[in-house]
Formats: sequence, C-alpha cells, structure tokens
Amino acid sequence: MKALSDTWFAEGFIDFELKKYTLLAYLQEINRYFNENKLYPQLGDVVFHYNNLLAFKENKQFLQQHFPKRLTAVNMEKLQVLYEQMIADDELMEELENIMAYSLQKMNNTIREGAEIYEFVEEQLNITPVGLIPLDVQEGYMLLCDGRASDTRVYQYRLTIFERHDERFRGIHTDYISTYTRNLAHSSVSIKTDLIRHRRELPNPAVYTVETDLVFPLEETLLPVAKRCLVKYITVNPA
Repeated sequence: MKALSDTWFAEGFIDFELKKYTLLAYLQEINRYFNENKLYPQLGDVVFHYNNLLAFKENKQFLQQHFPKRLTAVNMEKLQVLYEQMIADDELMEELENIMAYSLQKMNNTIREGAEIYEFVEEQLNITPVGLIPLDVQEGYMLLCDGRASDTRVYQYRLTIFERHDERFRGIHTDYISTYTRNLAHSSVSIKTDLIRHRRELPNPAVYTVETDLVFPLEETLLPVAKRCLVKYITVNPA
C-alpha cells in the first residue's frame, strides 16, 4: 500500500486538486482492502491520518510552528541556511484549509466503513473461558478458531497497561504458539491440558476460546479483532 507521510497535505505544492487526487488514490486502495474484509493495518493508518489532520486543523499555533519551510538563500561563507515561513501567505493558508476540510470528510467516511466491518466481525465472535479461570488473568492463552473448522491456533497473551494524556489504557500482546488440528482428541480442554504439560512457565493459565462460524482474513482482521475483544471480555468479566 502506498503510504501517506505524516504531513502529506502540507508538503510540496499546496494545491487543492493535487492533494485531492493524492488522497483519493490512497483511500481507493484502503477501500480495496476493506472490500476483501482486510482491516489492519489499513484502518489504523486512516485513523492516524485523520487524527493528525484534525490536530493540525484545530491547533493553528502548532501548525504555524511546524509548517514546512522553504529554503530562500544560502550563505556559503557562514554555512547558514535562511528560511522563510510559507504560512504568511493568506491565499496559501486558505487553500490548505480547503484541503483539510475535504480530507477530513473523506477520511471520516472511510473510517466509518471500516468500523462497520469491525463491528460485524466483533458480533460474530464468541468468547468462552476454558475450565476454571485463575485469579490472575493478566497472562494466559487464546484459542482462535474460525469457520474453516479444521484448526485451532494457540496464542499466548499478556495484558499490558499504558498511559497517555493522563489516561490509562489496557492493551494486549500475543505470541503465536502452535496450531492443533480440530478433532475429538483436541478439544479446548485437552489443548489446555497439553499446554500446561508442555509449557511449565504458566502452570495455571487463564485460557479462552475465541470462535466464529465465518471465515475472515487471519492476520488482517480476525486476529486483531479477536485480541481487542478478548481485552474487553476480560475487563468486563474478571476472574
């Protein structure tokens, strides 16, 4: 996927039509992935650019401080580079504001389309604890199965806490462990027993199955949505 730079709207020649086609080409590619039910990293990328653009639009002082500068002269003797601020041009600033307003609206539409896919996938997931859940659920295993009904993928998970702007957020880190063929010998309970027997670092792990009858792209959609849903489930249903 052809990426946009962090300040794509303010780089190079500031022209509404030029930036419009740059944006539309980018969003067309994003929508191509969405049409294949592939959400990540595309959805996260659009959200990042939307928030970045919104921050620039709502904070003019920040924009004035970080707007790209144009090289105007070079003093060869002192090796000094002189810059002038492009932001002083009112006509240019108006063009930039038109670009930002158009881009925010288009990006918002794309984000909503991605969010609808996310919500649909989320609604199809069923999370069930396997056996007794210990008091410590910060680390354990996630058993992931989809409509192919042939395999159960096992991930070790670890919940994390990170802070941003005086707020605390709970995240999750996963490592792929192995894949079990789904049959009578490899039920969720037997997989948990096998994990305890062979992976001694977690003698009494929390284990959850995350299942769906449908088939979604694994890395781009099913796994990232399953991870977020498991965080939500554990937060709402502590041991």
